[in-house]
Amino acid sequence: MNQRLLWLVAASLLFGCKPSTPQDNAEAEAEQAPALNTLTDAEKKDGWELLFDGQTTNGWHVYNRDTMDGWAVENGELIALGTGGLNGHGADIVSNEKFENFDLSLEWKVSPAGNSGVFFNVVEDPKYGAIYETAPEYQLIDDVGFPEKLEPWQHSAANYAMHPPAKSAAKPVGEFNLTRIVVNKGHVEHYLNGELIVSYDLWTPEWTALTQSGKWKDFPDYGKAKSGPIGLQDHGNKIWFRNIKIKRL
Repeated sequence: MNQRLLWLVAASLLFGCKPSTPQDNAEAEAEQAPALNTLTDAEKKDGWELLFDGQTTNGWHVYNRDTMDGWAVENGELIALGTGGLNGHGADIVSNEKFENFDLSLEWKVSPAGNSGVFFNVVEDPKYGAIYETAPEYQLIDDVGFPEKLEPWQHSAANYAMHPPAKSAAKPVGEFNLTRIVVNKGHVEHYLNGELIVSYDLWTPEWTALTQSGKWKDFPDYGKAKSGPIGLQDHGNKIWFRNIKIKRL
């Protein structure tokens, strides 16, 4: 191989192997990521359903009402506007459909000092003034910037007022977190950003003892329902949700 040919080969290797930049990597990841609020063919085949279509509030209503105020849809995100609501409890919303055993996945982010939650086994009845009187809650909160001292059972991914998280796995405020809640025949698992954070069993002697000795001792119907809608909390702070999907087990 003559010297000129060697030079051409070296030049092609040098200029053809340009190192990738962070921008290149981000663009590649964006191209590979599925579109927001959609299901892949594999997910559809596996039984996943969307609870939020990314464009409307169809399939949801304010707890104990048939309206849908206090929320908006923008840029493929379902947003609690944090304007307050019914009886000072905010405009908590629930799914029109009820679920018993399921795998729920969603993404969320809170505003600075924000506070919210995801509920399941919700009971709607005029005798209850708020969604939390009956439904277990997966806590969503600004762990770092919340203005009051938080109890262990108030941190992100906790079973609110019942079981504290085993570790901290929340992303900084302003970034989306991935939450997963699995409920199967009374066994519940809370995941945050891919990590198992809390697991517990409903309706056991331990569960009953906790409900009767703590925050829920004055709410006799707390955590007793075997099925119900999924709920999202408006706690007076702005919070964003997207990619809300569920699979029945």
